[in-house]
Order: sequence, then structure tokens, then C-alpha cells
Amino acid sequence: MNLSQVILAFVVLSPGVVFGGLAFLWLLGWVPGERIVSRITGATFSACVLALAALLWKLGTGGENFAGGSPAVVVTFGNWFAVHDYHFPLVLMVDRLSLPFLAMTVMLSGLIGQFSATYLHRERGFFRFFLLLHLFAFGSLLAFAAGSLDLLAAGWEIVGITSVLLIAFFQLRPAPVENGLRVFAVYRACDIGLLVGIFAMHHWAGTAAFDSGFPVLTGAEAVTICLLLLLAASGKAAQVPFSGWLPRAMEGPTPSSAIFYGAISIHAGAYLLLRVQPVLAQSTLASSLVVLTGVMTAIHGTIAGRASADAKTSLAYASLTQVGVVFVEIGIGWTSIAVVHILGHATVRTMQFLRAPSMLHDDHQMRSALGGEMPHTGRHLESMLPEGVQLWLYRWAFDRGHLDTILDRWVIHPLIEVSRGLAKLDHIGSPRLRRDRMAVLVADPARQGGD
Repeated sequence: MNLSQVILAFVVLSPGVVFGGLAFLWLLGWVPGERIVSRITGATFSACVLALAALLWKLGTGGENFAGGSPAVVVTFGNWFAVHDYHFPLVLMVDRLSLPFLAMTVMLSGLIGQFSATYLHRERGFFRFFLLLHLFAFGSLLAFAAGSLDLLAAGWEIVGITSVLLIAFFQLRPAPVENGLRVFAVYRACDIGLLVGIFAMHHWAGTAAFDSGFPVLTGAEAVTICLLLLLAASGKAAQVPFSGWLPRAMEGPTPSSAIFYGAISIHAGAYLLLRVQPVLAQSTLASSLVVLTGVMTAIHGTIAGRASADAKTSLAYASLTQVGVVFVEIGIGWTSIAVVHILGHATVRTMQFLRAPSMLHDDHQMRSALGGEMPHTGRHLESMLPEGVQLWLYRWAFDRGHLDTILDRWVIHPLIEVSRGLAKLDHIGSPRLRRDRMAVLVADPARQGGD
């Protein structure tokens, strides 16, 4: 491998290696102190930032075709496995689309790590939080630098499971655990679209790799793949009708809310649509549905956010609104504007989430300086509506658009029932397995000590 390939592999794999090392020490019974963990975290992401800066400099001066949009650096580790014509390639790639997302991930992850070292000081789950932070960063970098939809799905699932675990971070209270399970159910239901979409890409196009470019598909094939990927992207980005889980995700610590639902995780769905833009452009119907999804989400987030009773929930709905606008930009084809919008929104929203605990104090100071109440925005729009419509909209916003009811009936409860059915199947076979095991132990008592 050349130097650029080594740098790319280092950036992507470093958080995963740190996670593996810290997790191995934890399994051995030794948990490092807070200062050691925070210093390791700071050194890891600082090294990643420097490595990405070196990579950017080399791409700009080394002659690679980076400005034209072609893949600049590709690292191939072979195939994880291959069955007949299907193969799972382990390929990392950085181009002008993925490089900004990689830079955003390492910089904001390092920022969150430094903030959390103080915010979670002497918290019982301090070490667990940093383990999940490194795992999340590894999954995000893997998804953004993946050279194929297959490897992107692996990083996508890592991001999903760390999101759920951090929502349920305060596991001694029932609400975080219940909301974490709700988010997990929504992720599971929507990720079916990504898995089936990858299968369809292999079946119709013969490949799901990005470096060779997406082949031209027929109208029906392009529509089917785009709709499947839109389902996955909508679930990850909390777009309508899956927006109900995002306010419940605020049960996690403030730093995880900032990096997941203000910056990186919520934009993963937009990145997926940006990555498959060549296929999306082949289908007017799919592009129109992306625009419609974004418009509905932006309207829903704007109205529901005005009835939010706490700072983090209002910020969550503000994120929904902006990501909805990003979906509109992607559907129209304004990919460069969408990337700039994502980077700006992620940075601003992260800072707002981190300042959310002190927002009430700032609000009181500003009111004191103004000598009274601050003017509310949007009053001129409200005055244009009849009073009955205003009351109906308030009730609708207060119930968050009834999306929780929809998710409970059509997503959460059906998945729970399926899980219970599978658990019953396990219990059906368990008595027989226990009898067989006891029979083996009776026949050979010497095995009891080994078991």
C-alpha cells in the first residue's frame, strides 16, 4: 500500500483498535482510570485529524483525480467471503463526498470526547460511555469510507447498536431502556430496506461497489432500489413517518445526543442517498418521493417543535426540520449544497446540544437584559390562521403528530410479538436439550468437571 492508503486505513481502523484494546482490558478485569481513558481518546482523534489533514494535502498535491469526483484513494483488503458470483468486498474509499464526512466524524468525536471527560466525571458508566464512543466512531468512519454498499451496511449496523446502547445508558431507570428498545425496533424494521436493496443491486447490477460506478438500471429496477434505500435512510434520519423515535432518544447523556442526533448518526441516511445519487437520478418517481419525505418532515418538525416542553426535545425537532430540508436538496439534485448544509448543521447543532444544560440560565440572563419577555417567532404566521385551526395544530403538535401511535401499532408491537414467538420456539426445544445433556452427563460423569 502507498502512503495515502496507509493513512486512510489508519483513520478508519484507529477507533476500532482502541475499542478492541479497551474492551479486552475490561474483560481481563482491569478498567483504566478516567484520566488514562480521556488521554487515549484525545490522542486517537487528534492523530486521526492530523492524518486526514495529511491525506487532504496529498490529494491536493499528489496528482490524484480528487477534484473531478473520481475515487482518489482505494484500499482493498480482499473479500470477507465469496459464494458463486456474490462476494463481500472489504474495500475502503475516500473521495470528495466521503472526505468531508470523515473529517466531520473525527473532529466532532474528539470534541465530544474532551467534553465528556468533564461532563461524565465520576459517573458510574464513564468507561462504558467511552467504549461506545470509540465503537460509534469506528462504525461511522467505516460507513462513510466504505467502498461498497456491503461494507457500508456493516458500519451502518454498528452505528445503530451503539445508538441504542447509549439511549439506554442510564439503565437503572425504566424509561431509557424502554425508549432504547423502541429505537431498536424502528432501526430493525427500516434496515430491511438496506439489506434487500443490497441484494437487489447484486441481483440486477452484479455489484454494489462504488469505485466502478453504478451501472445504468431500468426504470423499475432503479425505482425499487431507491425506494428500499429510502426506507433505510428515513429510519436512520427519523424522517416521517419514523420521526417518533427521535424525541425519545433524548434519554441518553447530552454528549451522545449531540453526536448522534445533532451531528453524525442522523445524517447517515442523507449520506446513503448522496452515495447512491447516480441511481436516484435515474428515477423521477424516487426523487419526488425523497423531496416529499423531506417536505413532510420539515413541516412536522417545525410544528411539533413549537410545542416542545424542554430544550433537548426542541433541538431534536429542529434537527428533524433541517435534515428534512437536506432530503429535499438531495431529491432535487443539489448534492453540493446538501453536503455543505450537513456540515454546517452538524457543527451548529452539536454546539447547541452541548450548551443545552445551561440554556435556561442563558435565557434568564437575556430576559433580564431585555427587561421582559423575548419576542416569539412565527406569531405573524399564527395570526393568519383561524383560532380553531390554531388549537387543532397545537393539539396535533403536543401529541407529536400521532406518530408514536402509528409506530406502536404498525412497527413496535408487531416486532415484539414476532420476538415473543421466536422466544417460544426456543423454549419448545430447551427441555429436550436439557434431557439430552443430562443423559450425556449420566453416561459420562467425567465430563461434569469439564463443563
